[in-house]
Amino acid sequence: MMKSPLFWKASTLIGCIVLLLIPLTLVSMLVNGREGYRSDVEDALRQSTSGPQKLVGPLIAIPATEIYTRIEEGKEVEHKRSFIHFWLPESLMVDGNQNVESRKIGIYEGQIWHNDIGLKAQFDSSKLESLQGENIILGKPYIVVGVSDARGIGTVTASIDKGDALTVEPGSAVSGDLQGLHIPLSEGVLQQGKLNVDLSLQLSGTGSFSVVPLGRNSELSLQSNWPHPGFVGSFLPVTRKISDTGFQAQWKSSWFANDLGSQFSDTGRVPWYNLKAFSVSVATPADQYQLTDRALKYAILLIVLTFMAFFIFETLTALQLHPMQYLLVGLSLVLFYLVLLALSEHIGFTPAWIAASLVGALMNGTYLQAVLKGWRNSLLFTGALLGLDGVMWFLLRSEDSALLLGTGVLLIALFAVMFLTRNFDWYSLSRPKVAADKPSGDDEPLRVWK
Repeated sequence: MMKSPLFWKASTLIGCIVLLLIPLTLVSMLVNGREGYRSDVEDALRQSTSGPQKLVGPLIAIPATEIYTRIEEGKEVEHKRSFIHFWLPESLMVDGNQNVESRKIGIYEGQIWHNDIGLKAQFDSSKLESLQGENIILGKPYIVVGVSDARGIGTVTASIDKGDALTVEPGSAVSGDLQGLHIPLSEGVLQQGKLNVDLSLQLSGTGSFSVVPLGRNSELSLQSNWPHPGFVGSFLPVTRKISDTGFQAQWKSSWFANDLGSQFSDTGRVPWYNLKAFSVSVATPADQYQLTDRALKYAILLIVLTFMAFFIFETLTALQLHPMQYLLVGLSLVLFYLVLLALSEHIGFTPAWIAASLVGALMNGTYLQAVLKGWRNSLLFTGALLGLDGVMWFLLRSEDSALLLGTGVLLIALFAVMFLTRNFDWYSLSRPKVAADKPSGDDEPLRVWK
């Protein structure tokens, strides 16, 4: 077996493929590095503007002091307990209009969104019966609107029952690390039967935008010019419409589904950033780095199919190819991905794929014309390589059908090999050939490639 030319040919081809794994790994590391630079740009935008935003509110905070007595050592001792009672709305309607803009730093790009938000909340004072008592002293109430990053807050206007505008103050005025704003109210509002709060808020951020459905019944309607939304979070939208010009989505929820009313207790320990929310992110579609990285996963398949085609060509013809010729063609296939990465940063992935395919076809077509002794065989192999590039492009673009397409390519390749070699005597490759012009007494040295 060790003296069989077929054994040495197969071993050498496997060695060539293993060698090509080295430049493929280097290209993959380069892709990850360039993608890391792009992520740094997104982080820079987040640090320079504001990050993902989670909107909590409006809700009304009522400072309260409870006076009670306790028997201690046989005597009545008066104690005081101060807390904040959170008055949640019966209904919350949020309407948002989102405008997403792209910002570039060098050749890298990130997105910043700006939301014009209208909030309408209705409060029922009958829910304050637990606070009515001689031993409870109420302080001045105020409206709380919390956000994750206060740097994104723009113009804010607020009114009650469509009356005069209220004064808006910075800071959420509640314990913890909740950022945002608060709006002082008069004590008389607690005596009204129904209280309608209207707010208009401009909010900017990067990444995701979330709204906590604080109302007993809550609804969010959002319209955006971004065609790649990522619906994440605790609730999916009940309706959505996505087009090339943007998306529209609507969320609905109630306390029966989210049980948010139980999250607000008089202890003041509210898990602000863990509250369930309606969420949507400004998702970046599969960019050139993700697509190139996915394409690299098919590189070995492309190289193996190409080497197999050369091997069958050798088997069926008298023409012999040297391992170095296999290796050079393999390197040109690796270089395809480097050209693809370099061009895609400037002209986009699809034009870069076409350009890289044509560059590879020109290189291999010119080289194979001399190797395969003629333009006919060269054009045949070059056309096959372009066809494989086309199939790989469809594999990348058809995520749902990638397995089906890939399996189909392998089936066709295997059938072609079986059909072309159906009458071939494979044992002939294992028999060493003796040169006719040498005396029979001389042993021909074993060649690695025959």
